[in-house]
Amino acid sequence: MNLGSGTESTIVLDIAFWVISVSTIIAGLAVVFMKDVFRAALFLVVAFLGTAGLFVLLRAEFLAVVQVIIYVGAISVLILFAILMTRDTEQGSPSNRLRYPAGGVALLFMGAAIFVSFNSDWVLLTEFLQGGVGETPGLSEATVAKVNEVYADTVPVIASLLLRDYVLAFEVVSVLLLAAVIGALALVRER
Repeated sequence: MNLGSGTESTIVLDIAFWVISVSTIIAGLAVVFMKDVFRAALFLVVAFLGTAGLFVLLRAEFLAVVQVIIYVGAISVLILFAILMTRDTEQGSPSNRLRYPAGGVALLFMGAAIFVSFNSDWVLLTEFLQGGVGETPGLSEATVAKVNEVYADTVPVIASLLLRDYVLAFEVVSVLLLAAVIGALALVRER
């Protein structure tokens, strides 16, 4: 099945979206409510994989691969390594008195996100490009050509942005990952 041939609205993709979305939400809830820290970390891996699956459905293959390599491959393994090297992982973290206020704040944020998403005037990229140069203010032929070029093959465009325009931010992220590894080793170290 070729995703670029107008088959995005097929029932198979709809079913795949709902299966991946529901499993990602259930895994995220399991991470929050699971008492066993090791099992919560395993559900975190499932949530990361579900996010990568959603990126694939959005035709953002580069982001899906980065999600799997960095989050599933590196961060999750690092978390599992730190959990396995600490003692009393079965006990988990006890509930505290801020549990209900934090849940209320999370519900407020969720309500705000739902409100904004339903009250926004969303324009799909296909509608934007089909609108034509004259109907959309500031949309030139060069802009349409550039948008089509970027969405035709995203990997080279993202690679050139990361390695040319945003190389400093790219290097800062690598230092951040190194700090995470050093932090995990500090957790594992005997006191």
